[in-house]
Amino acid sequence: MVNGRSALEWLIYMYQVKADKDSGITNDPNLYSDDPRYVVDLIKRVTYVALETVKLVKALPALKAIASPSNTSKS
Repeated sequence: MVNGRSALEWLIYMYQVKADKDSGITNDPNLYSDDPRYVVDLIKRVTYVALETVKLVKALPALKAIASPSNTSKS
């Protein structure tokens, strides 16, 4: 999760072409790289990491509840 969104949702949100109303400056993430597949490959990598994370989490052993120790402090 990134700022309350899945990594893919955050990526899609952040990599939109946006124009500032006051200045007229356009922010186009497609211009960050000379590679025309930059954003597509970035989505591919984020999706791969997300899928591998799910596999790792599923492979973790189940958590066992541990009873908390009784209060042994004396007044």
